[in-house]
Amino acid sequence: MNHQTKTQFIAVASITSELTAVISISKEISLAAANAKAIAFRAGDKARGFQPITDFINDLAKEMIQNIEIINELATSLCRITIKEYRKTEAFNKFELITTTCGSAVHAHSMQKPLADAKAIVQNCQLQFKRDVALLMDHLDTVTQHAKTAGIIATYSRIEASQAGEYLQSLQTVSKSVDNAAHKIHDHVQRCIIALSRFGSANK
Repeated sequence: MNHQTKTQFIAVASITSELTAVISISKEISLAAANAKAIAFRAGDKARGFQPITDFINDLAKEMIQNIEIINELATSLCRITIKEYRKTEAFNKFELITTTCGSAVHAHSMQKPLADAKAIVQNCQLQFKRDVALLMDHLDTVTQHAKTAGIIATYSRIEASQAGEYLQSLQTVSKSVDNAAHKIHDHVQRCIIALSRFGSANK
C-alpha cells in the first residue's frame, strides 16, 4: 500500500471515530432539550421565555445528527474509493511492468488497453475522492456552525433560566450540559477537519 493510500485510510478511520462521538453527543443535546422542556412546562409562567428555546435546541440537535449521518456516508464512500484506487493502482503497476517486460513481443500491443483503462480508473478515483472530501468539508462546516449556535443559545438560556425561581438550578444545569456538548462537538469536528486538511483539495 503506497503512502497516499495509507494517509487516506488513516484520515477516514480518524473521521469515523470522531463522528461516532459527535452523534452520541448530539443525542445528549436532544435529550437535554427534552428534559428542559419538561422542567419548563412544570415551571409554567416562570420559564415562559425558556420554553421556545428547548424546541430550538432539539431541532438543532436533529439537524446536527442528520448532517453527521450524511458525513458518515461520505466517509464510507471515501473508504471504498481508497480501496478501489489502491487495487487499480496495483493492477496498473502490474500491467505497466508486463508491457515494459514484453518489449517488442508480437502481442505486446494488447496490453495497451488494459493499461489505459486501469490508469483512467485510478484518475477517476482520485477525482471522486477530492469531490467527496470537498462535500464532507462543507457538511463539517455546517455542523461547526450548529455547535456555535448551540453554545450561543445555551448562554441565552442561562439568562432566561434566571427568571425561573425554584427551577433555576435545574434549567441552568441543562444549559450548562448543552454548552459543554456544543464545545465537545466543535472539538471533534475540528479534528475531522485537521484529518482532511492534509489533502490538497481540503483547503482550510
